[in-house]
Amino acid sequence: MKKLRILWLLPVILVLFIGSFVIWGSTPAQPVPEAMNALQSDQQVSVSESSWLVFTPLLREPDTGLIFYPGGRVDPRSYAPLARSISGKGYLVVIPSMPLNLAVFDPDVALDVIRAYPDVKHWVVGGHSLGGAMAAHFIKQHPDKVEGLILLASYPANSDNLREISSLKVLSIYASQDGLATPEKVLASRPLLPADTLWVEIAGGNHAQFGWYGDQNGDLPAQISREQQQEQVVSAILEFLTRMKEGDL
Repeated sequence: MKKLRILWLLPVILVLFIGSFVIWGSTPAQPVPEAMNALQSDQQVSVSESSWLVFTPLLREPDTGLIFYPGGRVDPRSYAPLARSISGKGYLVVIPSMPLNLAVFDPDVALDVIRAYPDVKHWVVGGHSLGGAMAAHFIKQHPDKVEGLILLASYPANSDNLREISSLKVLSIYASQDGLATPEKVLASRPLLPADTLWVEIAGGNHAQFGWYGDQNGDLPAQISREQQQEQVVSAILEFLTRMKEGDL
């Protein structure tokens, strides 16, 4: 009888575990009002929302696109201000929604994005935190699909060593007050990335301020404003994209 009771309880426990996990993944950090405001189209950038958030520049036809993977359990709309600022300078930016808001469940979604925009000739994939790690994983599996990688408070898994992909250009941005992807953890990933990787530290920045979704458990208090951190992040990304297009990396 005891064994039968245990066998009966196991599927119940499994169902409860799966249900709890689904609820956990389905309740991501929500965007702050500034992020929602960035979802409005204007004369410079068209914004569309479906299974992807797509920011399309209107003043010129983009030949370069950035596919940006959101951080774990972060609503993709939380990166709208970042995407809009980059798109306003002439780049297509696509932020895919992830199953249960975890990029680990669909790291190859970039393939679908690339297929959907055949006129875009140059592609960069990137992401924040877990999203960046999964972007690195995508490149490890498909090294010929993109030209660049942008990591925000992120680093590749040890199994995703990109060191020998000589054609890959990488930008890694990290923050001094990041309590999750600490500077020590980020810089320890140097052996996994190409030797000419560009490293940018945001002095006073933290983990959560790479997006627009409020505070995050385990993070350290930032010593600069979100606006100041975002300005530095956008500037570094735009410089990287410009230099990559001009062959100056």
